[in-house]
Amino acid sequence: MPLLLLILLASVVVYLWLARRGSTVTRACRWRLDRSGGPEHYRCAACGAETDGRPRHCLRAR
Repeated sequence: MPLLLLILLASVVVYLWLARRGSTVTRACRWRLDRSGGPEHYRCAACGAETDGRPRHCLRAR
């Protein structure tokens, strides 16, 4: 039983690491779907950046 729990914990950690690996979106990014710009138009509530399609990177102007 403890071995099964260790395997489950390890698999969850690996999944979370793989899911986050390709994204640079930070906690400061607050992407909201804005349908007034189109069906896949997103706007960041924190900085005002806009994009078409689901964002995977922070688009904040440096």
